[in-house]
Amino acid sequence: MGLVEAFLQKGYEVIAIAPSDEFSPLLEKAGCKFYPLKMESKGSNPVKDIALYFQLKSIYKKVRPDIILQYTIKPNIYGTLAAARVGIPVINNVSGLGTAFLHNNFVSKVAQVLYRFSFRYAGKVFFQNADDRQLFLQKKLVKKEVTALLPGSGVKIEKYNPLPFKKNIPPVFLVIARLLYDKGIMEYIEAIKIIRSKNLAAHFQVMGALDEKSTLGIPRTQIDQWVKEGLIEYIPFQKDILPYLAKADCIVLPSYREGTPKTLLEGAAMAKPLLTTDVPGCREVVDDGKNGYLCKAKDPVDLALKIQKVIELSDFDLMRLGQNSRERVVLMFDERFVVDAYMKSIHQIVSE
Repeated sequence: MGLVEAFLQKGYEVIAIAPSDEFSPLLEKAGCKFYPLKMESKGSNPVKDIALYFQLKSIYKKVRPDIILQYTIKPNIYGTLAAARVGIPVINNVSGLGTAFLHNNFVSKVAQVLYRFSFRYAGKVFFQNADDRQLFLQKKLVKKEVTALLPGSGVKIEKYNPLPFKKNIPPVFLVIARLLYDKGIMEYIEAIKIIRSKNLAAHFQVMGALDEKSTLGIPRTQIDQWVKEGLIEYIPFQKDILPYLAKADCIVLPSYREGTPKTLLEGAAMAKPLLTTDVPGCREVVDDGKNGYLCKAKDPVDLALKIQKVIELSDFDLMRLGQNSRERVVLMFDERFVVDAYMKSIHQIVSE
């Protein structure tokens, strides 16, 4: 929305193309024209993917924008091909590699072939971390000269106002993520069990939407069982996560790989210590030992050790980590950096 608002303030006409949901009216309220799109976020049904290509091509042909900005794997691939057929330049954003790259299987190989073919037509491809960019270059999926790095999707710093420091007793650890195995939820649960076995006092929360249609989604019955066992407090998807960030002592994300996690950026902006995995996307947000801790991916024992470390911190040290988080996000992840990068690329591509 920050990018959309920046365009509108400059007098640009902004057209949003996306599946209709409860947030669509917010785009129209902000001043966008909205075109609904039929698209499944998951799955790789060739018939539906081809239908998506023709649907995007039809909308692009009708709207005739000067430039198209695309996000997520399917628009990046099929939208780029559709735009090329209509003769409209595109800027793509690889906001994370998703499950297609986490698992070395047939779907992963097909995705790479499609990326390599479609990205020949991209005017600019933004990556949210250097590891993802390097992987695409190594696999020759994109030309180096059209790539650039962004600090994730950035954070609107002025929206996040940290409250005066106050440590909870017991301390509260909060994971905010879609409830998928690849987000490290199982490792989080196993780490909690280890903490419990050591009789260390802490309160553990999990917030996020269920995704039971996905083969990687954690079923509701499993969540309910963890709640029943007293391991976690489950908080369903929330439109406004600020009150929950404000009340937590540490924001946790044990993910296997990310673009640049928005929840970690938002937690940092609220002056919270971070605990996340030493993997692409996550490690960029944490300076280990200064604004939080990095742990090994898929390793509940190491995660438990880092949780214990946070539990045992003095009030002063916990506050210091949070202050460092805030400073880091202001210096490196301000949303203005993202807006400026897009503006520069748009002017360059349109002028060419």
